[in-house]
Formats: sequence, C-alpha cells, structure tokens
Amino acid sequence: MTLNHLNLTVNNVTDAAHFFQTYLGFTAANDHQPNEAMAILTGPDGFLLVLMHNRFNDKGNSTYPDAFHIGFYLPDQAAVHHIWQQLHDGGIALTETPRRIRKTFGFYFQYDNILIEITTPGKD
Repeated sequence: MTLNHLNLTVNNVTDAAHFFQTYLGFTAANDHQPNEAMAILTGPDGFLLVLMHNRFNDKGNSTYPDAFHIGFYLPDQAAVHHIWQQLHDGGIALTETPRRIRKTFGFYFQYDNILIEITTPGKD
C-alpha cells in the first residue's frame, strides 16, 4: 500500500500553494493549476499534496489538534540551515532556529494553521 496524498485545509490556498512551491519544492500537478479554492501539488518525490480552502469544512472545524504536524526530512544539517535561512529571508515567521530535537536536528514553525517540522538525522 502506498500513501497517495495528504489533504490540508488552509485559510488562503493561493498563498499556501506559493509557500509550498517556493520553499518546499512542490510544483503544480500537471492537470491542475492552483486557484483560490484548491491546489494540487506534487512534491519532489512525487507525493501529492492537496490544499483546500477552509470553507470546505462543512462542520466548521478548521483547526488541527495541537500535536498534528507535517514533517520534511532533509539529507543533512546544512540543508536544514539552508531552508531555515530561505524561510527567514522570505519573511516567514520563525520562532526558533535549528537545534537538536530528540534524535534529529531541525526546527518547527507555523504556516497558515499548519505546524511544519524540518529535520535531518542528528549527530550523536
């Protein structure tokens, strides 16, 4: 079995699609250009990320549980620092710098209503 896609709801689909494309290497899926309602993006590894506007939450629930997050694994600490610097230079709100997190090295930050983790294996 293969995980096919992840669907996240966001407050601004256009901005979120731009964020994932600019900083995390996603591209618009071949058959769908992002719009204000939905974006279908393909990650560097072929993974599909679907972004939908919060208005599609029929029951009004547009928040994730406190511990919910998505994580991106990078090859080394230099790559983690590089992404952090790109985000910082792009004006993305960052509340921490890369550091040791359990057995990894990385950082967390909020974008829209999503907690994002950027990590790599830590050096013991």
